[in-house]
Amino acid sequence: ALPAGAQFAKPEDAIKYRKAAFTVMARHFGLVAAMANGKIPFDAKAVADNAEIAAVMSKLPYVGFVDGTDKGETKAEPKIWAEMDKFKAAAAKMQEEMAKLNVVAKGGNVDAIKTAAGDTGKSCKACHDSYRKE
Repeated sequence: ALPAGAQFAKPEDAIKYRKAAFTVMARHFGLVAAMANGKIPFDAKAVADNAEIAAVMSKLPYVGFVDGTDKGETKAEPKIWAEMDKFKAAAAKMQEEMAKLNVVAKGGNVDAIKTAAGDTGKSCKACHDSYRKE
């Protein structure tokens, strides 16, 4: 296997990749959260389908945080590269919560989904608060 950075010809390509992965993940997680919180009609199959996509997508963006991608069109805080272990731990926590949500979503219980979506959202926010520019 090639090193993660070798997947991208230019730093801009890595930034575009991670932004796209985050966008898709956020869209699908957002639909789950909106249904769980009664903002849009609840559909158990749609929740399960969207939670699964979000869980898969949660694994993808992090290969795009390679050297040279701390500059340019990005909301990534430069301290990510100085605190890569902490950043990866925050990412792992979000992925863990997203995986739990995926399991709970398959059960169709709106209360359990609401709780899991809340926990997932908190893990997303924790990383945004520390590592994302506004």
